[in-house]
Amino acid sequence: MSALSNPTPTTIQAPPKSPAPIKIQEPPRRSGLYKGLLVLALIAGGVWAFNEFYLKPLQKKAEQKAAANTVRSAKVVLGPFKRIVRVGGITAARQFENVTAPRLRGFEGRSQMELLRLVKNGTWVKNGEELAQIDPGSQVEHMDDIKSTIAQAELDVSKRRAEQEVDTGSLTQTLRVSKSAVDKARLENQAAEVRTEVERELLKLTLEESEAKFKQAQNDIPQKKIGQEAEVKILGFTKERHVRHHNRHEVDIKAYTIRSHMDGMIVLSSVYRGGGESQQLQQGDQLGSGQPLLKIVNPNSMQVEASVNQTESTEIRIGLPATIGLDAYPEVKLPGKIYSIGALAVGGWRQNYYIRSVPVRFTIDGAHSQLIPDLSAYADVLVESTDNATLVPLGAIRQEGNKNFVYVKQGEEWQKREVALGSANNLHAVAKAGISAGEEVRVF
Repeated sequence: MSALSNPTPTTIQAPPKSPAPIKIQEPPRRSGLYKGLLVLALIAGGVWAFNEFYLKPLQKKAEQKAAANTVRSAKVVLGPFKRIVRVGGITAARQFENVTAPRLRGFEGRSQMELLRLVKNGTWVKNGEELAQIDPGSQVEHMDDIKSTIAQAELDVSKRRAEQEVDTGSLTQTLRVSKSAVDKARLENQAAEVRTEVERELLKLTLEESEAKFKQAQNDIPQKKIGQEAEVKILGFTKERHVRHHNRHEVDIKAYTIRSHMDGMIVLSSVYRGGGESQQLQQGDQLGSGQPLLKIVNPNSMQVEASVNQTESTEIRIGLPATIGLDAYPEVKLPGKIYSIGALAVGGWRQNYYIRSVPVRFTIDGAHSQLIPDLSAYADVLVESTDNATLVPLGAIRQEGNKNFVYVKQGEEWQKREVALGSANNLHAVAKAGISAGEEVRVF
């Protein structure tokens, strides 16, 4: 059998099967977790509601009850009342002496003076005791020159007087010559009868001329003496000017030794040195004429120089007692009183122009070792005092408009009550009506 008639059998493959569809499995339901969360939420809501609507109101009521039981209160008392005004100031001495460098007269007063010796600060000195010594060296040398000038002026006066004596002698001789010429002319004129007319006329003219010269010589001598006296006076004035110049420097040199005129304590003045630093005067410093040198104070007679605001000045009166205190020494308390009040209010350097203060001076009774000048101090002025007054604490007073009220305890409640008040200090007010001593008032 041929190949064509018997073909080789071939295997026929079946078509590929389509993939089976993928089934998506649903997650298992967690019904137990959701139920747990719901239960927790319900519990939390219940706790919140219990806290908000039950516990907090109870706590608030308890707090209100506790607050009602812890209200601050105070008793209205009957006792002394004092109203005090505090005034700040600086301590100063009532009895003192300002000592300055000598004021030199003349153009030399502009020169500087060197300080040779100076008493120490805080030293107690007596009347007449030496305080300072200024170097007089330049003044002594200048006085030597003036003495030479005075001696020369005296020589000039003597020399001029001698010259004037010579001039006076010359005038006297001239007067004598003129007198002789007059006598001669008169003798010759007596023999004029035997002379010719021309000779007689010449003799007459000669006599007239001689008499005129003689008269002129007589008048010259007094005028010359007046001139000579004027010259001598001028020279005398020159001498006197130099003598006075010398005496002025003598006074200045005496002033170079500065002495005390009272008993007291020394307080040295301060000067500004290089860099603007303020220091006390010391040996070797250069002084100007009239420069403040020191102050002598009496510590047993001290005062406080202060100023009070013009709004409080109406309460200040001369003679009011005060307690003086020192800021640097709180333990020091001294009695005092007002002895001087300024007539006009003045402005301060560090305040606005429209703020005015009234100067006030306080005397300090007694003395203390720590009480010295230029300390910051204060004075508590007793402006009002009452022995028996109904005192209400300021913290218990409430104002409504122009009325004052307090809350007075009546049993377990606080009753609002109007009161009439008088003066007040930093702690209490004086009750005039509306409340009595011993009642309890609420303090806010």
